[in-house]
Amino acid sequence: MLTRKRTASLALLVAAAAAVTALHATKKTNPPQLDDTHRIVHALNRLTFGPAPGDIDRVKAIGLDKWIDEQLHPDKIDDSALDARLSNFLTLKMSAHDMAEHFPPNQLIKQVADGKISIPRNPDEKLVYLAELQRYQFKLEKKNSKGKPDDTNDADNSASDADNPERREMREHGRQVAFQIAALKPDDRIPAMLRLNDDDRRSLLLIGDPARNQLTDGMNPADREAVLALRNPAALVHDELTQAKLLRAIYSNRQFEEVMTDFWFNHFNIYVNKGPDRYFVTEYERDVIRPHALGKFKDLLKATAHSPAMLFYLDNAESVGPNSLAATGPPPFRGGFGRPAQQQKKKQSGLNENYARELMELHTLGVNGGYTQKDVSEVAKVFTGWTIEEPYRGGNFRFVERRHEPGPKHVLGQRIDEEGEREGDHVLEMLARDPHTAHFVCNKLARRFVSDDPPPALVDRMANTYLQKDGDIREILKTMLKSPEFWTPESYRAKVKTPLEFVVSAARATGADVTDARPLVQTLNQMGMPLYGMQPPTGYSMKAETWVNSAALLARMNFAFSLGGGHLNGTQIAPELLLGQNEPADQTIAEATLENDLLAGDVSEQTRTVIQKQFNDPKVLAQASDDPQRAKREAVLEGLILGSPEFQRR
Repeated sequence: MLTRKRTASLALLVAAAAAVTALHATKKTNPPQLDDTHRIVHALNRLTFGPAPGDIDRVKAIGLDKWIDEQLHPDKIDDSALDARLSNFLTLKMSAHDMAEHFPPNQLIKQVADGKISIPRNPDEKLVYLAELQRYQFKLEKKNSKGKPDDTNDADNSASDADNPERREMREHGRQVAFQIAALKPDDRIPAMLRLNDDDRRSLLLIGDPARNQLTDGMNPADREAVLALRNPAALVHDELTQAKLLRAIYSNRQFEEVMTDFWFNHFNIYVNKGPDRYFVTEYERDVIRPHALGKFKDLLKATAHSPAMLFYLDNAESVGPNSLAATGPPPFRGGFGRPAQQQKKKQSGLNENYARELMELHTLGVNGGYTQKDVSEVAKVFTGWTIEEPYRGGNFRFVERRHEPGPKHVLGQRIDEEGEREGDHVLEMLARDPHTAHFVCNKLARRFVSDDPPPALVDRMANTYLQKDGDIREILKTMLKSPEFWTPESYRAKVKTPLEFVVSAARATGADVTDARPLVQTLNQMGMPLYGMQPPTGYSMKAETWVNSAALLARMNFAFSLGGGHLNGTQIAPELLLGQNEPADQTIAEATLENDLLAGDVSEQTRTVIQKQFNDPKVLAQASDDPQRAKREAVLEGLILGSPEFQRR
């Protein structure tokens, strides 16, 4: 017998299949010409993460041109409400070094265990270090005794408790300890945890969210982070980073800046789960990408090249010139990335071409940019010596002369004289000025904002602006926004949303109040677009073909129903926000109201027919909502409209 959840999934699969068919096969109906309202909707869909309730009216009130100009100058826009939402995420303002010190990686804990560094005196940091040291020593004992390591990072997974009575007993003991400490005043809890014996403190590593929430209730942000970090310090850094990205996308008034920050991060992609990059990504997005998102491309290019995040991700930090002192000199000069010279007998660093290749292929010239393998090798030599000071402690950029390849280099037919670190800046300037770069970058911008296959004439005009305005991104975007190609009716709702765009636009359209963004982060993981989680340097695709298939759209339909039905933990929709205080008794009126609220009325007859058919399916209605404040009919309509082909497009 099918369970209710399984039955609902089958019903949703039918709706998802219909959405796939519509996205692939249905001829999209556009207005013959974009009137003022459609132009505003189009701008909101392309330049933001989707319209929120009241956005269309606000843009009408100030005028579309003025609104665009404001978005192009985000420093003039008040974003204090967003800042308040992010205020508890202290890592967002930390340097990579401070994050590594507060929330130590395994490499740092090993140094503590070896007596090379001391445990900090700050109570919050001390608690985290003691817990990590205890975890490290316990796993080491297990390993030495050839026992199975006990994964105390897996705090919320009790599935293995049935096969591990000792673990189950420890978890229960941890809950009791947490309950006792939670009864204390918030300021007294960290000192109390520091006074625990080793067994009691280790039991706290296994408690789940309910007990952890009791412990952190009423705590100041620093103490709260320390308790959350007991589960996994590095994971806390990643958790705050991903939640903040979604909250910025949903709530920032500087929407165009957030869209452009996302665009450039994807262009200069790095992977958060590669070693210490977990600590570098926050700094990379905050200090490298966002400040340059609407500035000069050459400045953005230089900032990424100097970033420890990029140097580590594409391995340039390990690159050593084959004729450098580090490779050929006497032992005092030899030594690689984070390793003393005497250890180089086991592993010698050599020339690494990863960054040089991606710099030209993905960041600047493009795959058909006229460079050769010889150019890749020469550029790699130019950037030897560009490395990181103590990467596992969140160190900064450092140029090491002894690792730099001596002599002149020849790149794209130009001689680069021997100038040490300045050689790299010379090459970056040269690549930023190249017409191939202008065309490649502008084509990618047009693909993001205009169409999957942008008009060549538009790309040429944008590239011309790039060359005339020294790569000024704001001026390039103005050229695009003044073009008839951007405003053509054929481009209206023609771009299929990525999972990130879909989830964020749904939250914005429904006016959702997100108090815990972690379920939304998990949703993106399930949809195949984990935040900061694209391992190849290509970044995520912006083209429809990547994201349109039955499985992907079924996941979207499930999310739409979860959001509309109030099943998504940490996210709530006010019942009266879309339909008013009282849901219209007439289904047609309710549907029309939601179509207008969520899609500005842009629903085809084919979609409306599918919605009406699914609306009357008792299997769909049965799963719609268990929230007594939300009517099942409203939840069904919201879910179906959010899952419609029209909402899938922007």
